[in-house]
Amino acid sequence: MSQTFRQPEILDIARRDGKVTVEGLAGHFGVTLQTIRRDLTELAETGRLERVHGGAILPSGVANIGYEERRALHHAAKTAIARACAAEVPDKISLFLNIGTSTEAVARELLGHRDLLVVTNNMNVANILVENPDCDVIVTGGSLRRADGGLVGTLAAETIRQFKFDLAVIGCSALDRDGDLLDFDIQEVGVSQTILRQSRRTFLVADHSKLTRSAPARIASLAELDAIFTDRPLPEPLARACAEWQTRVVVV
Repeated sequence: MSQTFRQPEILDIARRDGKVTVEGLAGHFGVTLQTIRRDLTELAETGRLERVHGGAILPSGVANIGYEERRALHHAAKTAIARACAAEVPDKISLFLNIGTSTEAVARELLGHRDLLVVTNNMNVANILVENPDCDVIVTGGSLRRADGGLVGTLAAETIRQFKFDLAVIGCSALDRDGDLLDFDIQEVGVSQTILRQSRRTFLVADHSKLTRSAPARIASLAELDAIFTDRPLPEPLARACAEWQTRVVVV
């Protein structure tokens, strides 16, 4: 297979898995390690990948992956995570769901819940929960981010401050090895921090790829949350930290 065809597929694999290895790609394409190293170097030079020992990862940066692309990534994992999270959401509570494809997956798993009051700054979540007649939905208002249907800014935060939620389920763009939740949009970070302050309990839904990515703005620490729902065990140091913080880790 020529370089022209290999490199787009390498990028697809990196987006799917969060990283690629030289040995894994050499075996996949049936080419030499040197050939793959050359491909990864070229992809890194153009900013599409970031070289690490033994392979490459998606680059750190200030821009997120496109929303439709994120929605397709790790779909099965997000569904399993959402199902486990929704199983711990009681009926008859007030709940906040924020922006993100993982929280949209949670919304789909809540269609059978009863007597919920859901507040959201995610237009997609609101449209999903319209199908549940036993769920009252309140949309925050705010500046509409057309790329993903998110509502951000001062108006969104002001609406959230009018409530005290029994539970919030949130997502993030990245999760670093120190346990910090990260995002790309500083306006969204401010809204997420307001959600945490206004919620009695908070769950994070995040697939394993979030640990392979980086983003510039810090939301909070896992130490401030009650639980994280994910699809692979956390790195051992972070798992130990969660135990010390009494943040429950649910691996589906």
